[in-house]
Amino acid sequence: MCRLALWLGRGGFFKKTIDNHTKITILITMQKILTNPTANAKINKSTKKGFWTFGIHLAPAKLSGFNVCAWASKGCADACLNTAGRGRMTAIQESRIKKTRWFYNERENFMLQLVKEIGNAIKLAVKKSQTPCFRLNLTSDLAWESQKFNGVKLMEIFPDVQFYDYTKSFKRMEKYLKGEFPKNYHLTFSRSESNAKETEKVLRLGGNVACVFRNELPKTWQGYKVINGDETDLRFLDDKNIIVGLVEKGLAKEDETGFVLECS
Repeated sequence: MCRLALWLGRGGFFKKTIDNHTKITILITMQKILTNPTANAKINKSTKKGFWTFGIHLAPAKLSGFNVCAWASKGCADACLNTAGRGRMTAIQESRIKKTRWFYNERENFMLQLVKEIGNAIKLAVKKSQTPCFRLNLTSDLAWESQKFNGVKLMEIFPDVQFYDYTKSFKRMEKYLKGEFPKNYHLTFSRSESNAKETEKVLRLGGNVACVFRNELPKTWQGYKVINGDETDLRFLDDKNIIVGLVEKGLAKEDETGFVLECS
């Protein structure tokens, strides 16, 4: 049982915290933080496997005035899927910018709302006989393993729930591979045109690396097996020490930086 359920069950700290934040949460929690499992084409594929993936779309790079993609390369930034699908709508972009500024300017209240939404998402998924999981960096690369609510790390509040993300931070990936991450938080390293050495190190350490390919996926890359990462977004179910192959999409089709790999 997650800590949230325990707190709510005995009417203790969590309820008291909500009461103490009533005025400010009424003002700022009109905006929902988590996306629905069917709102994103990629994570929607998880439903076929019996999982509901809930995620967070922040305004990538420095669009909000805050940099949420500190390790992004030029190729990554140019090919970002931030404007894919409904993301091209002005209202969606404004919402992501507001959400990002909320995270940085009102962290305590943002985390309060996020914990509430995760708890509700878990209950909804279970009610529908689905397994809930969470990808909090849909369009960002933040260290969620360090985020806390009332002094407790987010993943510790929900120890029986799976979290997962992609990252271009070698430091984060190295800590994950050394077992210094929450046991319920899975990371896949993302290759770009500017992190070849880090990609090699991750593979040598036994980690998984996501690579974007042009038109089709090869069977192997640099001697490592390539799986089709477009079939599902559930990276925590992947075998270890493999390449997660992704076919280029959207603006990535125009890439000339080396971010997109040629199969031949």
